[in-house]
Amino acid sequence: MPTQYRLLVKNASQVVVICSNGEKYLQKDAVQNLCVVDNGSVVIGCDGLIKAVGPSDDVQAEYPEELFEKVIDATGMCVIPGLVDAHTHPVWAGDRVHEFAMKLAGASYMDVHRAGGGIHFTVEHTRAAAAPDLLASLTARLGRMLRAGSTLVECKSGYGLELETEVKMLEVIEKARRSLPINISSTYCGAHAVPRGKTVAEATEDVLRVQLPALRRRITAGDLRVDNIDVFCERGVFDLDATRAILQAGRDMGLHINFHGDELHPMNSAQLGAELGALAISHLEEVTDEGIAAMATAKTAAVLLPTTAYILRLPQPRARAMLEAGLIVALGSDFNPNAYCCSMPLVMHLACVNMRMTMPEALVGATINAAYALGRSDTHGSLEAGKHGDLVVLNCRRWEHLIYQLGGHHEVIRYVIIKGSVVHDNDNILAF
Repeated sequence: MPTQYRLLVKNASQVVVICSNGEKYLQKDAVQNLCVVDNGSVVIGCDGLIKAVGPSDDVQAEYPEELFEKVIDATGMCVIPGLVDAHTHPVWAGDRVHEFAMKLAGASYMDVHRAGGGIHFTVEHTRAAAAPDLLASLTARLGRMLRAGSTLVECKSGYGLELETEVKMLEVIEKARRSLPINISSTYCGAHAVPRGKTVAEATEDVLRVQLPALRRRITAGDLRVDNIDVFCERGVFDLDATRAILQAGRDMGLHINFHGDELHPMNSAQLGAELGALAISHLEEVTDEGIAAMATAKTAAVLLPTTAYILRLPQPRARAMLEAGLIVALGSDFNPNAYCCSMPLVMHLACVNMRMTMPEALVGATINAAYALGRSDTHGSLEAGKHGDLVVLNCRRWEHLIYQLGGHHEVIRYVIIKGSVVHDNDNILAF
């Protein structure tokens, strides 16, 4: 009998479906009630899409093993959706390990920025880097993220601050998207900082009159796929008026609004994003109660980044207040030269310990809600029929071990699967 399906994962102790009724996100009490199938199986078709999820006896009665190209016996293991990292800056040259010592000695983020470090240091090195070198480093970083369970990653530009380098970065992201198995959501972040020697007004004008029109031409020609537009709305960077103008222009191009807001100072970025219909706002360490309420009403996702608050010793984002207000709370690693973290399991652990999220809230934040923040929850973030067959098989009987075992995800993760193909097989681990 010829094979008709790509992969069967059978007999898993738990299959964590997340949600099963086509929900685009989860909020409030729904976050605590994850859909979990005990002794479950997953069927993925030759098109890479999920065909069936359910109790093993039912699934295997309908889908005999001889119909599959590959069968994984997940006895004693768990299956979860592929993790989604909703905020990263993975294309850059020139690490900033020297700045870590400055921060440990008490320098703030803006102290480092004013001293010529931070974003400007990375901009200088990224402008000078050749595209093949940037692609090689991006490929390695995405590989680390994939091995830590991430199957969909948001990737930003933003270390060019002028057209040539911003396009170079977006082209590198596009090459990675076309050549690597990992799913990518591409973000233009040309307004990541005000270039040296320019005013906010001049930088804004360059983005509006030079960079965005050039990107529009490349997107229309099919050379680039760009999904989101980002601005660093912050005191000393882009103010509310500049942020509004850039985000509106990106929205008019068909880009999702997904930007940095209320990180170091309460800028009322949350209210602005809600007004503009932003899909997501990241950071929000200094968001006000009014901003939380506005985002909840607008269904604008909050992408929280516990690594950043941890490394910069900032106040933790008020995850509990957001969750109780009905916000759609997602998580991201904020991978960048300032916060070098490729691991969403570590992000989930920090979210639980430092932001007082529950483990179900953290898993939802790294799956369906993170997918929603990227406009991808119709295809990613849960194990439902019709969605991409992206999943992670854990070498443990309960899924919570992925969060509970601090720094242990390399041993907990057995398989990472994208569209039904095994892209990482960690066969050198022992069951526990």
